[in-house]
Amino acid sequence: MQFTNAALALALSVAVAGAAAAAAPQPVRPAPQTLYSGRWYEIALTPNKLQKNCEAPTNDFSGRTASGFSVVQTCHEGSVNGPKHTLRAHGHVLPASNNTKLELGFFGGLVSKQYWILDHASNDVWAIMSTADGRYVWLLSRQPSLDASVRATALARLQSLGFNLTRLAFPEQAPQ
Repeated sequence: MQFTNAALALALSVAVAGAAAAAAPQPVRPAPQTLYSGRWYEIALTPNKLQKNCEAPTNDFSGRTASGFSVVQTCHEGSVNGPKHTLRAHGHVLPASNNTKLELGFFGGLVSKQYWILDHASNDVWAIMSTADGRYVWLLSRQPSLDASVRATALARLQSLGFNLTRLAFPEQAPQ
């Protein structure tokens, strides 16, 4: 995605607006380092301006070192076959967080945002990530879809953490 000054201003306003929201629930348990590698599909998310009209959203983590990792967020505009937009970030896990809190820097580090891994399946099939302020949440999966029972379990977990499921969007994912 080509980001203009308007997109940068929007990202900055989202980061500042989030500071006024209530904090997210604390992460439930430590997260394995493997959560910060490979592809994650966005199964459900709180709608936000940066992902408006976004289908088949994914996050690809790579290059994990002691100093951090890279993330490429991909979105297809309007449909799974729509124009592809990407956003690159560099991230690092925050100290003393049991691998559950991370910070991503966008636009060459001009904008940074904290995200928390609130919970994850014991087999790492899904993970729940939110902004530190609790304003936005994502249900992530290692596959483009979740079996109905696994999806129900993950959504129930989201709800038990205090998130309103009626506010979630469920973007279409491309079949594998």
